[in-house]
Formats: sequence, structure tokens, C-alpha cells
Amino acid sequence: MVYGIGIDLVRISRIEQMIHRWGPRFLQRTFTPGEIEYCSDKAFKSQHYAARFAVKEAVFKALGTGWSKGVTWHDVEVFNNERGRPEVKLHGRCQELAAKLEVKRILISISHDQDYAIAQALIEG
Repeated sequence: MVYGIGIDLVRISRIEQMIHRWGPRFLQRTFTPGEIEYCSDKAFKSQHYAARFAVKEAVFKALGTGWSKGVTWHDVEVFNNERGRPEVKLHGRCQELAAKLEVKRILISISHDQDYAIAQALIEG
């Protein structure tokens, strides 16, 4: 059963501006160490940061939390599985909410180009 669907579109230049303005403070507040390590190794870092930012927002929307219920950026972690497919791992408050809702699976899709990153999340219960 589908519990929720979320989608988010991010202008990559917005993330570039935040990185330029706030530097490591923005990165550490928004992304997990694993996400920072992954994105730092990429040629077009901002595209990958923006894509992960979009995933986090899409998951919040799919869970129905938005920015309420005490969720944080670190509650949703994006990683690539052994085949390179992006997946999410929930932590903290998002993990608690998912357990309460009996979430069985979260599917995500990410795409990005020079200007935008987009992500979609589908939560099954």
C-alpha cells in the first residue's frame, strides 16, 4: 500500500550559493558525513548536493512531516547501494515516524542536469 509520495525540485545555483556563503557549516548541518564524502568526490559537487537535498525534502513530504514533528536534515540519509542505486536510510525522528506508520520500503528517484536537481520518494506501508 502506498503511504505517501513526495517530489522536490532544487535550483542547483541555490545550493551553490549556500555552500559559498556558509561553507562547511551548511554542509555539516544539512548532510551526513557519508553524503559529504560521496559528493566531495564528484566533479560537479553542487549537482550531487542538490540532488540529495531534493531527496530529503521529497521524503519529508512523503512522510507527511514537512518541517514539523521535530525532523532534521540528518534524519534522512542518501547512499548508493552495492549496485550504485540511490537509497535512503532513516534516522532519529523520521525513523520513529516510519516505524509508527509501519513503513516497509522507501523508493527514490533522482535526476539532475546543469541547472536543476529533482527527486521523488514513494513510501510503501
